[in-house]
Amino acid sequence: MSNMTDADLVEPRGERARHLTSQGRAVGDELARVGGFRSAQEIHSALRRRGDRVGLATVYRHLNAMAELGAVDTLQAPSGETLFRRCVARQHHHHLVCRSCGKTIELQGLPHVEAWAARVASSAGFRDVTHTVEVFGTCPDCAAQPLPDSRGLT
Repeated sequence: MSNMTDADLVEPRGERARHLTSQGRAVGDELARVGGFRSAQEIHSALRRRGDRVGLATVYRHLNAMAELGAVDTLQAPSGETLFRRCVARQHHHHLVCRSCGKTIELQGLPHVEAWAARVASSAGFRDVTHTVEVFGTCPDCAAQPLPDSRGLT
């Protein structure tokens, strides 16, 4: 994980500052504003609604660069799409994600998960293993909402 601070997303220093454009700052600002996991398309749409002139490829490029620096978490949604979120925890962690609203809880300090991953990898002869764990479900707020009937009415 990077030692990047929250300010580095908006005001990077040194070599990073030379490469971060106003579009990159806009992407970082939007991530900070929304808080949860969002697709590049959702971030792009929000930026365009705000009047930012930025292309989708540029949004992807900045999101991927931020992910490589450890400033952005990524996860694969059940649909297979990559989602992005401003990283809150600087150490290794996993996510519990609501598949309805996208609310995310960072899960830290799960030694049994870490031990399981190491044991499974070792038993298969793998070395230098990394892993991610995302658990999808329905948060209490979404679970409390009435389900629509078969005609789409509540």
